[in-house]
Amino acid sequence: MKKHMLLAPLSLALLISTTACTSTASTPTTPSPGTSSADQTGPLNGEWRMTSLEGSGPDAYTEIPYGGQIDFNSETVSVQAMNPDTTAPDTAYTVQGYEAFYGDLSVDEEAGTFSVEIESALARELIGQTLTRNFEVTDDTLVLTPVDVSEGWRATYERHAD
Repeated sequence: MKKHMLLAPLSLALLISTTACTSTASTPTTPSPGTSSADQTGPLNGEWRMTSLEGSGPDAYTEIPYGGQIDFNSETVSVQAMNPDTTAPDTAYTVQGYEAFYGDLSVDEEAGTFSVEIESALARELIGQTLTRNFEVTDDTLVLTPVDVSEGWRATYERHAD
């Protein structure tokens, strides 16, 4: 029971995503200085495969069984993530343990954040929302965390080579 209670909020990590998320106004925002659409050489560009999803507990992060990928191109981001437990309860971001959405991308490299305006999603209530994540890229490793640290999750991805 405790494991399922932990998985439901953590599925919000993927936008990861993944999985789970900080939501802002559902209307598009005007980029501020230092904010732009990702370009073809930006640090996020490409396909990333999830290597771990962790939720924070009282003393440390705990690994959550999840898999997924996130794809960034110059203007959009696409997220897919899966909990191997198909009986996991639905959340605001998942249906039968699966999370999928895509939308327009804006990146603020100076702030280390990106936002996605959701155009399509398996969980229909996400459509029209804007989700924002912190990101850190080191070599071929991408780490995503929520803007609101009290959400307590961390998703790590490895750049996928063609």
